[in-house]
Amino acid sequence: MTTSTTSSSTGSVPAVGSAPGSAGGGLPMTPILFVLGSCTSLQIGAALATGLFDELGAFGTTTLRLAIAAVILLVIVRPKVRSFTREQWIAMILFGVVVGAMNGNFYAAIERIPLGTAVAFEFLGPLTVAAVLSTRRSDLLWVALALAGVSLFGIESLTGAASLDLIGVMFALIAAVFWGLYVLTSARVGRLVPGQDGLAVAMAVGALTVLPFGTEGALVGLMDWRLLALAAATAIMASVLPYTLELAALRRLPRHAFGILLSLEPVLALIAGVLLIGQDATPLRVLAAVLVVGASVGVTLTARSSAPDEPQPVDEEPGWDMPIPTHATVTGEMPVVFSDEELWDEVDSRPTRD
Repeated sequence: MTTSTTSSSTGSVPAVGSAPGSAGGGLPMTPILFVLGSCTSLQIGAALATGLFDELGAFGTTTLRLAIAAVILLVIVRPKVRSFTREQWIAMILFGVVVGAMNGNFYAAIERIPLGTAVAFEFLGPLTVAAVLSTRRSDLLWVALALAGVSLFGIESLTGAASLDLIGVMFALIAAVFWGLYVLTSARVGRLVPGQDGLAVAMAVGALTVLPFGTEGALVGLMDWRLLALAAATAIMASVLPYTLELAALRRLPRHAFGILLSLEPVLALIAGVLLIGQDATPLRVLAAVLVVGASVGVTLTARSSAPDEPQPVDEEPGWDMPIPTHATVTGEMPVVFSDEELWDEVDSRPTRD
């Protein structure tokens, strides 16, 4: 989820090599390891989730996982629900519905197609949002590169090298749409709701959103301690632990470095699928993941090179961009290349949108 804390800035932004906490040039290693640990944890969580599908179903697994994660976050964050305004509630509810739909469709996808393939398809959502909201038409080329990458999966199916379940692909594309909406709704919540209250409430709303589709499976999980323990491990590995690791890294890495690291997600998902659940890594799948990663890195670097100076948060050390955790804090895949202010200013400046 995006967190928005802006204030007036003092001082100019130094080179990346002058980062606090780094002994010399280059980026500090500890936050880099935190981000990589977050991405790894997310893929382990997804692999664990696949072990529940046979008995709970994709939506039953999603319901139980989001519910457990919501309980943990609500206990830790303790949101001040009585102080929320109507506008804040609307923003959090919309965000929560998107979180639930995104997670449910993603799990339905990885129930039918390989994990790395599903993540690559899902990347199309936020990449498209980034390109459409950008004033740089060249960003459409990065989306075209990502489309070229995912098209390789179709070529693989047509040539008979490996078949893809079309329903699984459909679920992945629906998840991509909701991931794009996640970019917008999480930015809105980040602007309106202080701290992490919005994320905790949205997680609970997300669980309620998929509950009608996963009630039976969730009840089966609640009645079986083995399944419940596995669902709890999935919630921790796919939500709570990545969230904690990212918060530890956020104030030590500049925005573009954070974004590039999270752009490795399709490759990490492919590796996790091979090592943890025995899925195949064909040459075309590897090339597809590399192209999608390249597109994500390109969007991130392009945004970095042309973005205006951003205000310095009051609790930040001078000279550092505030990176924005997004999908990775909830299900973990990709960074947003816009700050809240940039994104919504861009939306407001467009008179119409199809």
